[in-house]
Amino acid sequence: WDNADFSRGVGTTFYQEFPTLNTDKPPFIRDVEAKVRRYVKSSYSAAWTLKITWEKAPAYAARTDTRKTITYQAVLTTDGFKSYILMLYQEGGMQWDYTRLSATNVLIGYT
Repeated sequence: WDNADFSRGVGTTFYQEFPTLNTDKPPFIRDVEAKVRRYVKSSYSAAWTLKITWEKAPAYAARTDTRKTITYQAVLTTDGFKSYILMLYQEGGMQWDYTRLSATNVLIGYT
């Protein structure tokens, strides 16, 4: 979640927490559970989920270019025993010009 620069007033970050233990699950949580089940091929029932969205985020350093932005999300979810993360990117993938970033070893996702 590095290299986004909101210092020029372009873009925003927000989050939404979903404590779902012993509650009715909204469609978003049912979709997250379905994705986890499909990817790991096992049953999964979310007890807690956090969705973080970076909307129209310009790359660091924003002082050089705020036109190329990206919208992406990280969805962290757990059943209390195992935890998962979904990394979701806008259609078309990374829109930043990586040749203008301060570091050229760009990675989408995490290691």
